[in-house]
Amino acid sequence: MSLLSSSPNRRRWLQQAGWLAAGAGAGVHAWAQPARPAAGARSPAVAQLVDFSAAQQDVSKDFLIGSRAAWQDINARGGLRGRPVTHLALETDGTPASLRAALDEAHANPACVALSGSAGDLLAAQVSALSGQGLLGMAHAAPWLQNSSVPVDDKTFPIFATRQAQIAHALKNLSVMGVKVLGAVYASEHEQAAHHAEVGRIAANLELRVESFQGGANLRQLGQKLTPGTPAVLLFLGGTPELAQFTQGLDRQARQRYIVALADVNLQTLAQMGAVRTTPVIATQPVPMASAALPVVRQYREVLARLFDESPTPLGLAGFIAARYTFEVMSALEGPLTRQGVLAGFQQRASVNVGGFRIAYDAQRRSSTYVTQSMMTPDGRLIG
Repeated sequence: MSLLSSSPNRRRWLQQAGWLAAGAGAGVHAWAQPARPAAGARSPAVAQLVDFSAAQQDVSKDFLIGSRAAWQDINARGGLRGRPVTHLALETDGTPASLRAALDEAHANPACVALSGSAGDLLAAQVSALSGQGLLGMAHAAPWLQNSSVPVDDKTFPIFATRQAQIAHALKNLSVMGVKVLGAVYASEHEQAAHHAEVGRIAANLELRVESFQGGANLRQLGQKLTPGTPAVLLFLGGTPELAQFTQGLDRQARQRYIVALADVNLQTLAQMGAVRTTPVIATQPVPMASAALPVVRQYREVLARLFDESPTPLGLAGFIAARYTFEVMSALEGPLTRQGVLAGFQQRASVNVGGFRIAYDAQRRSSTYVTQSMMTPDGRLIG
């Protein structure tokens, strides 16, 4: 099955394996060493690392399709300086070895001048950590970096709101609605360790009381065990498969629940898994609604409809914006398109308006705190 073909059973596709980065094996890495400049007649290349492990497939697929749509449209309009931009999609399986192989392949390609749109969050954080150690010799533009605790070095250029900003947005809306008690459901011990303190701090600032629950190995069972006294609104911290299991357990609950999830949850996939039968799910996204009137959203929808048999999604829009931002910065450069020259251009951290999506960096080298919310109703409709 083609990676970009539509499928009547999206989850069946997500469960397949075998799309791993085809690169050089692990060995002695010279990633931070200067590369040969791209030859004058050679088309520049941009590499995109994507994590197709079981936990990240649903995020990575849409993000990658959005980026591919953007680069194909850019090339159809003349590319960069009259030359097409080669978009290298390097897929990993979530292991350090596959990440090393993908980075080896990017660095071994003399035409590759930047990384753009690394997805999902764990992969983006791993690449950023390598960059912070001085092991990345090129710009790391617009990664799907949701973790605000990851230091942003001088080669990393995040443009999307962090998970913490999304939590703050979601809880602020709940407090405005009059919600006083919130249930925080952590998909695993890892999620609880990573986010419990932040959720508690934000909730306290908004005068919300939090009751915490950890899913562990059986999230469906956790959903079944909730009592009538459990809060009606539950903040879920985890991925799409874990949330699907949890909502299936809630089917047996008599009390109506509302779940608030974050951007790593793919609502379209969740609906196709049959998970949203009785429980509305509200998800934050660090991009506009895929039905918004902004120019970049209209362009994304038009290009996607023209090139791919896929429905618009927030994650696809994020991938599209990541590629467009990378292109806009590179288009403003003067001189040859070398890794060093492209990196210097990104390091200016200039404000960029990508079709109404404004990117402006702060003192912490992060950009947008833009967050929206959409709700998937039990009948599968997506409401802004």
